[in-house]
Amino acid sequence: MSRFQFSVGPWNVASGADVYGPATRSEITLEDKIKKFKELGFDAVQFHDDDAVPGLNDLSEEEIVSEARKVRALLDKYGLKAEFVAPRLWMDPRCTDGGFTSNSAEDRAFALWRAYRSIDIAKALGCSLIVLWLAREGTLCTESKSAARATRQLIEAINCMLDYDKSIRIAIEPKPNEPIDRSFCGTMGHVMAVASATKDPARVGGLQESAHAVLAGLDPANEMGFALAFGKLFSVHLNDQNGMKFDQDRSFGAENLRQAFDQIKILKENGYGSHGEYIGLDVKAMRTTRDEACYEHLTNSLNVVKALEKKLEQYDYAFEKKCIEERNYEALEMYVLNLIMGV
Repeated sequence: MSRFQFSVGPWNVASGADVYGPATRSEITLEDKIKKFKELGFDAVQFHDDDAVPGLNDLSEEEIVSEARKVRALLDKYGLKAEFVAPRLWMDPRCTDGGFTSNSAEDRAFALWRAYRSIDIAKALGCSLIVLWLAREGTLCTESKSAARATRQLIEAINCMLDYDKSIRIAIEPKPNEPIDRSFCGTMGHVMAVASATKDPARVGGLQESAHAVLAGLDPANEMGFALAFGKLFSVHLNDQNGMKFDQDRSFGAENLRQAFDQIKILKENGYGSHGEYIGLDVKAMRTTRDEACYEHLTNSLNVVKALEKKLEQYDYAFEKKCIEERNYEALEMYVLNLIMGV
């Protein structure tokens, strides 16, 4: 049995449509997804604000909370929790130039309104973690925004959220690019710096996605370890990535098993999960996948995590210590490769 709790978002089971082509699979209702997530062994569900409350821009604050409570009833029905809520600040036309860092004061106010509504939805769902994927907080034209001013705007917006509800925590999910060209908060180091500048740094941390680290030319396990050293790894999104191209959200371990092993290793060694943190998946089915196999990428990713956990149960830390003392890193590296390969 895994020592971790697992979460997944409804967007991870999608129709296969992309910017180059139409859908290849049927849509599935939220209740059907939630029911299936429980059957697959997940413990919690991740939400964007409009996953829980579609069309929330056209609803009153009271109606938004009422709709969110219906989703809470679904979670209760199937024995799942909500892990977090994330305001979707990249799809609305008012976020074309960014949300918190838009050059339009009116659009920045809208972004903050959506952030507040996400907090309301999270409370109705019974969770206190808000995730900020700052998708369009950056520049397409470098001269269009000042990075110094924009960073201050991010900190100001987070402070407003912290004031709005004293019980929430905020996890910033860094990504260096896509859909924006140059992000203002592209790595876990940026996240830690922004967190330290807020009015309540203890309530601000990070969510590290494997693929986002690869896109920045960084190692996912090292980025996780960096946040863990500060006690600020509030969540993770495990997946995989084939090089520094568009964000692929491949099944965990599909591209680099050793890199996947090191992620599970650093999480396990640092007690990740002991304070209620989840291992979240953010993976997409291949576009060629048919309806009947539309959940297999989730099962595959879960199975890889659990298989690597078992490898770690066999891991010879005494041999690791001996190799380190002798500075025989070649032997240590081959030991790890043989362990993963089952040699």
